[in-house]
Amino acid sequence: MNSTPDRPLARRHTNPTQRNEQDSALMNDRKPGGSGKKNYSYRGKPQQGKPGKPGKGQSSPGQPRKSWGTPGPGQRGGPFREDSQKGYDRNLGAARKPARPNRAQRDQNFSSVHTPEGVRLQKVMASAGVASRRVCEDLIAEGRVEVDGKVVTETGVRVDPDTAVIHVDGIRLQLDTTLRYFAFNKPRGVVSTMDDPDGRPCISDYLKKGKYDSTRLFHVGRLDTETEGLLLLTNDGELANRLTHPSFEIPKTYLVQVHGPMAKGVGAQLKEGMQLEDGFAQVDSFKLVDSTPGHVLVEVVMHSGKNRIVRRMFKEVGYPVERLVRVKFGPIGLGDQKQGTIRQMGRQEQGHLMAAVNL
Repeated sequence: MNSTPDRPLARRHTNPTQRNEQDSALMNDRKPGGSGKKNYSYRGKPQQGKPGKPGKGQSSPGQPRKSWGTPGPGQRGGPFREDSQKGYDRNLGAARKPARPNRAQRDQNFSSVHTPEGVRLQKVMASAGVASRRVCEDLIAEGRVEVDGKVVTETGVRVDPDTAVIHVDGIRLQLDTTLRYFAFNKPRGVVSTMDDPDGRPCISDYLKKGKYDSTRLFHVGRLDTETEGLLLLTNDGELANRLTHPSFEIPKTYLVQVHGPMAKGVGAQLKEGMQLEDGFAQVDSFKLVDSTPGHVLVEVVMHSGKNRIVRRMFKEVGYPVERLVRVKFGPIGLGDQKQGTIRQMGRQEQGHLMAAVNL
């Protein structure tokens, strides 16, 4: 097998602005931070139109007035906007839209979750970094907030922050400030352990460089030494166990470089699956990303977490892996994060991770 230099794996386009997020994730000369244009939504009063003609945001006579509502997660004036302002700039949107209850259900929900000696729900949400207390009140009134699985629309409800499970647009709020969540872009040659007795480069070396305390942090799953890309780090044991448990089938996305050209039918063979020494394995999706003389770049998505599963499957179909990079784990993407760096995940990313495993 020919040796391949560690150049960025990227799709070629005639227009450089068409490069997708996964390609830019591997362009190590990119600076972290911005990831393109932001889609802002603005709140404000409806504009006045001409006499006899409704203005923008107004309704015609006899028609119900349109509700402005609060913008979505990550947008200006909406929840989790603080994450974007801090530079996370990874807007994942709503995890799901709660069903608005009727009058009888609202009264029942209020009585089932209300704790008279607790803290007002909007105050708990604001303290968790969702938005200002005023915006949190709007979110509650719009039926976008759930407490212990019940949609709450009254701003007078009080909850116990130590026991309440709160979701906003389906995104779980982490009220325990002792729990921490990081994304690590692992370089090739780094061992997926916190400490290596043989003295090889390991995760704790990069935590020290980033001035993060590695005490009680552990990695979610692992990547073999030669594989690069996204590795999640946390001290949330319950979340880590669920993310790695086969029953939740969390998808992982990989960019795979092999020797080319690739024969037709290889993708279909990988999707149909094959029998390996430790059981049956298949990819969920297969997509050709780029082809250059002597090399082919493909994207595969699979939920299996077996050891070296991607490398073994490609070897089985006759295309040993030259370079392998994981660019996404569940809802968390590598984006433009530079190789060898560790970043703290935003509250929206944390909530989407928990929602992916029914927390």
